[in-house]
Amino acid sequence: MLINKGKDDEMISVIKHEGNNDVFIWKHPIEDFNYGTQLIVHESQEAIFFRDGQALDLFGPGRYTLENQQLPLLQNAYNIPSNSADAFHSEVYFINKTVQMSIKWGTPDKVRFIDPLSNTPLELGASGTMNLQVHNSRKLLVKLVGTTSGIAWDDSSQYAKSLQESFRPMIANAVKSNLPAIIKNESIDLLEIDEKLDLISNDLKLKVNPEFEEYGLTIPQFYVTNIVLPENDPNFKRIRELHTISLQTRMIQAEATVKYAQAESEAKYKAAQEQSKATIEAAHREAELQRQLTETEIAKREAERRIIASQAEAQAAKLQGLAEAEVMRAKGYSEKDVIQAEVQKAYAEGIGNMGPSISGGGGGSIVGDVLGLGVGIAAAGNIAPQVSEMIKGISPNNNSTNTIPTQPQINFDTWQCSCGNANATGNFCNMCGVKKPEQNIISDAWDCSCGNTGIIGNFCNMCGKKRGE
Repeated sequence: MLINKGKDDEMISVIKHEGNNDVFIWKHPIEDFNYGTQLIVHESQEAIFFRDGQALDLFGPGRYTLENQQLPLLQNAYNIPSNSADAFHSEVYFINKTVQMSIKWGTPDKVRFIDPLSNTPLELGASGTMNLQVHNSRKLLVKLVGTTSGIAWDDSSQYAKSLQESFRPMIANAVKSNLPAIIKNESIDLLEIDEKLDLISNDLKLKVNPEFEEYGLTIPQFYVTNIVLPENDPNFKRIRELHTISLQTRMIQAEATVKYAQAESEAKYKAAQEQSKATIEAAHREAELQRQLTETEIAKREAERRIIASQAEAQAAKLQGLAEAEVMRAKGYSEKDVIQAEVQKAYAEGIGNMGPSISGGGGGSIVGDVLGLGVGIAAAGNIAPQVSEMIKGISPNNNSTNTIPTQPQINFDTWQCSCGNANATGNFCNMCGVKKPEQNIISDAWDCSCGNTGIIGNFCNMCGKKRGE
């Protein structure tokens, strides 16, 4: 609007526009202005001065006083002197820079294309909304508005031309040309096309926006909100049936996959259980083996300890025997002398037991008495061989002049000990000290008249006499 007063009035003219937001460009109805007039441009607006269809000065948001220094292009166009109060003729356009939201668009007829999945010809419809904004005010004014009073999106206003009427063919052509290609390139299933609307919208925006920018407009957002499918087309019904069969097949395959995964999981679980059982059993067996090995090792060490103890005792006995032998040697006699003394003692006792013919000085056979002495001594058991040797020494047939018999040879019964000593004598082992095991008495053993007892067999092993004589 313009408030214009006369020269006598101390009020200054004001130019501004506060109209509907759906108008993109509005032309001020007043074309004659005085220098010093106030121009107010709101934050969402721009103002351009025109003369003869040529854009001159452009003003952004703010308050301006129309003076020479603020109108360089107008000053050059009119050659107005400085500080002049004269009027000048010009056209002022206000451009709305706000984003126009939810502007509807749609294809006037069906979009024909070949379905990429079934190679079936089909027809689709498409519609949606978009947001529109002035990008270049000069370009929009020059290419679309010209000398008209303004322009809006639809034709409901007083303007002879609308942006919708101007751009509807361009939008329809861009959608028809690019929608089938997008569906084909992205391999979009028509029955699942709603899932791809964002993708289709972004691709169509890239195709439509350059057409608008040619006229100073831009599309911040472009939306495809509806794709009209040919529900009554037999080809589309066949596609739907095939899709249903395919969906059922995928469901069966998915169920089979799930069952296979469950079976595989159960098999793995059972295998893990068996593996765990086998591991536990192996651990038990290993523990049992270790226990047995430990017991065996303990028994082995105990046996080794006993052997070592037996060897130590045997060594001690050996050393004791050696010590006793050393003592004997130091005293001037040996074990041989001890045995010989025992024999002589037994011989003397045998002489004392002779008959009266010897002891009273009577006659008789000395040899016979000695033989009787030998028999008596042989009854003692172990010294019979030594007495025999002594008798041989005093026999009339023996030419030897020796009166003292040689050292007798004493035979001791030997037995085998559990420690491995095979030559043990006496009632205890001289290696480990174990007691001699008791022998079973054989019922058919017999005693010889020579004094030998416990004889096995038919002949005496001491004198050779036959059993029963």
